[in-house]
Amino acid sequence: MQRITVKTTINDTDYSFDVEPRLLLVDLIRDKAGLTGTHAGCDTGNCGACTVLLNGLTVKSCQVLAPRARGAEIRTVEGLAQNGALHPVQEAFWECDALECGFCTPGMLMTTVAFLVENPHPSDEDIRRAYSGNLCRCTGYLNIIKAVKRAAETMES
Repeated sequence: MQRITVKTTINDTDYSFDVEPRLLLVDLIRDKAGLTGTHAGCDTGNCGACTVLLNGLTVKSCQVLAPRARGAEIRTVEGLAQNGALHPVQEAFWECDALECGFCTPGMLMTTVAFLVENPHPSDEDIRRAYSGNLCRCTGYLNIIKAVKRAAETMES
């Protein structure tokens, strides 16, 4: 099969991969870049565990072909903490017990980061709507809502 070169930046590091055009972005991130924080859950785009930021926008990486990442900036959960300090969203999820098994957490964190850029003062309804594409089978979402509100407060100050 024909192969193509995908040059991209993931978490501020430049990469060049020789891949098949049908490779999914989630597989490029996990298998080629070795960043396994992005989880492949349902492979249908329904669970959101594979959510990453592609040029600042959330995408479900199990639904995006790797060639779309050519020349793009990708941010994964591994790229949130800076200089050994957790991102305010990570800190809020920890403090509010907004995670249990942790499988959905990377996608939830990435969704929250992008969401709070667009809506720094969300209502509970705004938060519920923002998470309509992310499934969690453990927490019941109440602590996730609390964490998003705490992160919004922290990021504002």
